[in-house]
Amino acid sequence: MTLVLHWSPRSPFVRKVMVAAHERGIADAFTCRRSVAVTTAPDAVLMAANPLNKIPVMERDDGPPLLDSRTICEFLDGIGDAPPLHPQGPARWLALRRQALADGLCDLAILWRGECRRDAPSAPHVVAYAVKTRATLDRFDAEASDPAVGALDIGDIALGCALSYLDFRFADLAWREGRERLARWQAAIESRTSMQATAIVDDEANPMAPV
Repeated sequence: MTLVLHWSPRSPFVRKVMVAAHERGIADAFTCRRSVAVTTAPDAVLMAANPLNKIPVMERDDGPPLLDSRTICEFLDGIGDAPPLHPQGPARWLALRRQALADGLCDLAILWRGECRRDAPSAPHVVAYAVKTRATLDRFDAEASDPAVGALDIGDIALGCALSYLDFRFADLAWREGRERLARWQAAIESRTSMQATAIVDDEANPMAPV
């Protein structure tokens, strides 16, 4: 099977896919294609795979491209024999709930940053993004368990990537202050090989990339 992932070193959603691939031991199956997804500058090559001009998108030789990190990560569970990222039974709904909340946190951060980069940012929007981000972090802190060990599920991966994206783009937010349980949890996640192998980096060769 040939898998081509449209990739950016700054996207938390692309990183989520790559962490999932590492956790399942299939990262070597991917060919990563650098793609710049800019809202105001649609890219013809990327749009051929995803007309929404968004990443991640994964092309494969046995079917149409797969869009969105959630779809791609679920597809990865069907490759190899590593522990599944999407558990069965009641644990599945807990993992999917955490994934949805963590993905929403990433969406908030990207919108917040985009608003702040405008020539005339909307103060109500900036305040609302900040309020919702703090509330989401507080919820995760209240629900944080002991630092993760063993196999991760998709909720763990999504949250780990979301928190590290806040470190990357919102260092001044200091989200760990007053959230010691969540900070300990994230420290354990960041120590994993899958996270260290996929660290977000700034790519100055593509300064237009907004993510």
